Order: sequence, then structure tokens, then C-alpha cells
Amino acid sequence: MSLPAHIASASASPGTRLPTYALVGNPNCGKSTLFNALTGMKQKVGNYPGVTVEKKVGTTFSQHGQPITVIDLPGAYSLAARSPDEAVTRDVLLGRRADTQQPDRILCIIDATNLERNLYLVHQILDLGRPVIVVLNMMDLAEKAGLNIRAARLEHELGVPVIPCEAVRGKGLVELRVAMSRHDLPLSRHAWEVPAPISAAVAELQASLTRNDLKSPLIARAEALLLLTDQDSIRVAGSTPLSPQTAEILQGWKTKWEGQGTDWAAVLVNSRYDAIGRIAADVVLRAGDQGPTTSDKIDAVVTHPVWGWVTLGAVMTLLFLSIFTFAEYPMNWIDDHMASLGDWVKGAMPPGDLRDLVTDGAIAGVGGVIIFLPQILILFFFIGLLESTGYMARAAFIMDRLMSKVGLNGKSFIPLLSSYACAIPGIMATRTIEEPKDRLVTILVAPLMSCSARLPVYLLMIAALLPGDRVPTWSKVGLMLLMYMLGTVGAFAFAWLFKRTLLKGAPPLMIMELPPYRLPAVRDVAFHMFERAWIFVRRAGTVILGISIILWFLSAYPKAPDTATPTEQIAQSFAGRAGHLIEPAIRPLGFDWQIGIGLITSFAAREVFVSTMSVVFNAGSDDADTAPLRQALLAAHWPDGRRLFTPLVCLTLMVFYVFAMQCVSTVVVVRRETNSWRWPLFQIGYMTGTAWVVCFLVFQVGRALGY
Repeated sequence: MSLPAHIASASASPGTRLPTYALVGNPNCGKSTLFNALTGMKQKVGNYPGVTVEKKVGTTFSQHGQPITVIDLPGAYSLAARSPDEAVTRDVLLGRRADTQQPDRILCIIDATNLERNLYLVHQILDLGRPVIVVLNMMDLAEKAGLNIRAARLEHELGVPVIPCEAVRGKGLVELRVAMSRHDLPLSRHAWEVPAPISAAVAELQASLTRNDLKSPLIARAEALLLLTDQDSIRVAGSTPLSPQTAEILQGWKTKWEGQGTDWAAVLVNSRYDAIGRIAADVVLRAGDQGPTTSDKIDAVVTHPVWGWVTLGAVMTLLFLSIFTFAEYPMNWIDDHMASLGDWVKGAMPPGDLRDLVTDGAIAGVGGVIIFLPQILILFFFIGLLESTGYMARAAFIMDRLMSKVGLNGKSFIPLLSSYACAIPGIMATRTIEEPKDRLVTILVAPLMSCSARLPVYLLMIAALLPGDRVPTWSKVGLMLLMYMLGTVGAFAFAWLFKRTLLKGAPPLMIMELPPYRLPAVRDVAFHMFERAWIFVRRAGTVILGISIILWFLSAYPKAPDTATPTEQIAQSFAGRAGHLIEPAIRPLGFDWQIGIGLITSFAAREVFVSTMSVVFNAGSDDADTAPLRQALLAAHWPDGRRLFTPLVCLTLMVFYVFAMQCVSTVVVVRRETNSWRWPLFQIGYMTGTAWVVCFLVFQVGRALGY
């Protein structure tokens, strides 16, 4: 395999200190995939804009085996930051962040199918005057689209190495590693003349930033251009304030141009695009009119005002149908082995508190949750598949029509879609939203989307609500869809309310790229699926195990007389006393003190409710599978003999978990993202209050109707 001349002649001496590279590019350019391929350090890889919301650090190796640090920065369209994630990229490149060393060199990833749009960011980065390597990614897709990208010509125009690449297949990685090993990377020779009406202002601001703000001349010129492109970009949190002298010069020019009616930002942006357009026209050769692409033909259906909704509904129905059908056999396998483990422990240990702790506390508690692992795997497999193929962006596009009715746009629905898996990454993904009020509203409503932690609770309640193997699967799927729909409608309703009261503002227009459809990267989807499953298992083996053991102790002590029944023992225990304490507040919802224990413990993690019920109702005493737990729930009664877990109570409990803020980890993340306890406390209050009111209405109306 022959290498380009600029690589073939490269030779980094073994003793040379290798630099730190920053990996930058537009959202959806394949940056995260390339980062994984270079470093072997895995992270979530999606096919919609904004999936990487934090910088990631990994290590790759030069052609001589020496380590090279690579910082994966959030996707950005421009250094004139409009959102928190773009601000991170800008500040790292400009050396403004104290927590990240300014990188020596920069890898610019370009989507070859959208060369002109991607070159805008590259053009800005070349202004920084640092060594740059441009990676032309997705060359195979460009070829299929009838585009011939002349990489050598682009390299000549920009004056920096340009490496054609297909990150998904690993093509071009050898050439890229060799280029990264060079210690003599050239600086860009690209020439871009600032428009005459603006050039004097750039020169004066550059001199002031160099003299008064202690910037290097090249960084000072780049920041001067950013100030004039977006005058607010330098005053984002974490940035160094302008010196009074620089601020005065900037304001003077703005006042002058406003008097002349000059749109200085538009002049700069248009001039830069003119320069980029000339480069693209010389570099990109098109093979005539190719007609509609495959992506265009698919989009004609999946983004259609009618068929788009039908497609989205079919995808969601398939997801939940799979959860109930494909997971049945592995769930039975887990059932059998957990039951065998419990029987083995009982046969190997003498009777006593220690054996009860292991069987009724640890095995019953963890077993009651771990059985839902197959459903969790299926859920994350589907989410990874939708992201990897490109459909997730289409779902956001479809939802934009609905989101605009509540004061948000489709960009807010991307974090909400992620929250179906877990609210924590969903909340973190709000950093891609430019408008602060829209970002805050999205954070406040994201936990209303039914996450995977609610899945064990829903499945247990559905099993108790619709007992028996003869119940049609479609009825279970329909009930599950109802819970997800209820959470989604609740999120939209509160977004509408907040946008008209606490956080008033006009809905922003959504400008969003729809990436071409791609075959799913099976390895990335599988890794994402097992990564999330491992988090679930790890939590089952740590948090849930610990809570189950503590709960067993609280339900076993203080000891009741030997003649007491198991129910009497729990009733007078520490856990029973806590449940009795809150029973007056939850009794109008149809819940008793035993359910109250589950509500208290599940604030640590929603799925803990299942293990709590296993311990409280002693469902693990004979077997560790869910059948005894379901039977124990069906056999539970009020003191007057009335059945406790009636269909109405099971439905009310599911509704409670749709709305209640039962996740301390989410509270912590909201505190971090909003930098205040005000909003997470408000979130706990409005969600818990809503859960109580809605459940009160469901139970009381249902009881009045005779259910």
C-alpha cells in the first residue's frame, strides 16, 4: 500500500516528545467512531447530532509505539459557540479551560458527503495557527453519492495533511497514525483575506488582545474574528472577561457599524463561506445528476406527516413486543438458576439469621431485579440500533411538529428520547440545546420519560394485573405502551406549562441535519448494549444488594415473639414502622404500609421496589423467581381481608412510578447541570406532587366506578 508523499517522508525520532491531539468536527461526522478506532476506548456512538456532550481522553500509539494523547471534544459547527457543548470545544482549543491542557495539535474530522458545510469549522481552526490534520471521513458514502473528492487538491489548498478515511471499516487508520507520528507537521498556508470594511477592526482588536489580554498574535486574531462573528461568544461561563480597553474598542466599532447600517457578523460569515465555496468547487467533482438517493427515498416515507407517525408507532410497538416475547426464555433460565442457588444455600447452611440474610435478603432482593436483565438488553439494543442507522434524528424531526406546540423544538426531543433508556445521559445531552430556557425546561421534564429502571416495576405490576399464561401478549404490550405514552404526554404538558409561566420564551426554530441512513455498526451497538447491561448488573450487585441487605435487617429487627407470623414481624420492625408512618399519606391512593416501604427504598433506584417487595412479602423463602413474588402480591390482603394488589392498585402504582421522581442519581445530575439545588428540589416537589394527585384521581375514580 503506497502512502501519500507527506506521510511517506515523515519520520518521528524515537526520543521526540509526542503531542496531545484534539479531535474536533461537526456533529454526526463520525468523530466518536474514529476516536474509538484510534484509542480502543469505547464510548456511546450514535448517528444523530450532539451525542458526544463531554470531552473524552484516550491514548493511541505512534508508528514507533509511543503513546499519543487524544482528546475527543464535543461536536461543533463553529467556534462562535451557540450552546454549552460548542463552548467546551472553543474554550479547550483557545486554552481557556483550567481543567484541560491546551492541545498541541488538532485532528479535524470532515464528513466527505458535506464537505462545504464541514469546512467552515476547519477554516476557523486553521486561523489558530497550530498544526492540523484533516481527516476526510465517510469516503465510501461520498462515492455512492456520486462525489469525487480530490484529497490531494484539498491538501494543496489548505496546506495541511488530508487523510481519506472510512472510520467504521478502519480504512485509512494506518495512514492517519503515521501522520500523527510526525514531529514536523506544517502550519497551514491557506490565505483568507478579511473583508476591507472589517479588516481595520480585526487588526485593532488583535493588537489590543495581544497587548492588554496577553494573547499570542494568532490566538488574538482568531478571538477578534470570533468577537465580531458573535459578540457574546467570549462571555460564556468559564471564559476570561475582556479587558476594559478591548471591550471599549469592540463597542466603538459596533456603534460605528450600527450607525452605518453594516451587519458586520454577516459580512464576516459570508466572506468566509465565499472562500470555502471556491475551495469546494475546485475539490469536489460531481458525477452528474444522480437523482434521489436511497436516504431521500426512505425519508419520503419515514418523515411523511402521516406515514412518519405510523412508522414511529410501529417501531415502538415492535420494541415492546420484543421485550415480552424474545426475553421469555432467558428470563426463565435466570429464574431456574436463581431458584437453584437459593435451594443450594438453604441446603448448605444451617437455619438462622445468616441463612435468612443470604436467601431472603441477598438472593431474593437481587434475584427479583436481575431477572429483568433480558428486557434491559433488548431495550438498549433497539435504542443503539435506531441511533446507529440514523433513524433517531428522523424521530426528532417528526416530533418537532409536536414539540413546537409546547414551546420547544425537535432538538429537545433528542435528550427526551435518550431518557427512555436513562434520564442521566438524557439530561447531559441537553447541552446541545442553544437556548438556556429551553435547555432548563428539557431538564425539568426529562425524568418523566419512562426509563429502563421503571421497566422492572411495570413488568411486575403487569404480571400481577394480568396473571396467567393465557393473557394475550398484545394486551401486555398495550398496557406498557400506555405507561410510556402517559409519561411522554406528561412531559409535553409540563413543558407547555413551564414555557408559559416560569420560563417564558418563544419556541426556537430547529435547524437539524438528517444524516444518511447507514448499516448499523453492529460492534458499537453490541458494545453499547452490554455496557448499559453491565451498569445494570453492577448496580444490582452493589446498590440493590446493599439496599436488600439493609432492608432485610430493617424488616427482621427488632425481633417479634417466636409465635408471631411473618407479617406481624415485618409490621413491628423498623421498616414496618417507617411504612406505617407514611401510610396516612398514601392510603388514599390504595397503598398500605407495606407498599410504603417500597416507595421509600425505591428513591435510591426505582427498580429497588421489586427487590423490596420480594423481602417484604417473603417471596424468596422457597424460590427466587418472580412467580412466587407475583403469587405473594396476589395473596396480600388488608387487615379486613380485602385484596391489596387489585388491578386498580396495580395500575395506580404504575402511574405513580410514571410521574414520581424516584431516582437520587438523577437529582444529583440535575444539581450539577443547573449548578443549583433550586431546580432539583423544585423537580422533586412538582413530580411527587403530580404523582400523588394523579394517583388519587385514578384510584378514587376507579373505586367509584366499582373497580
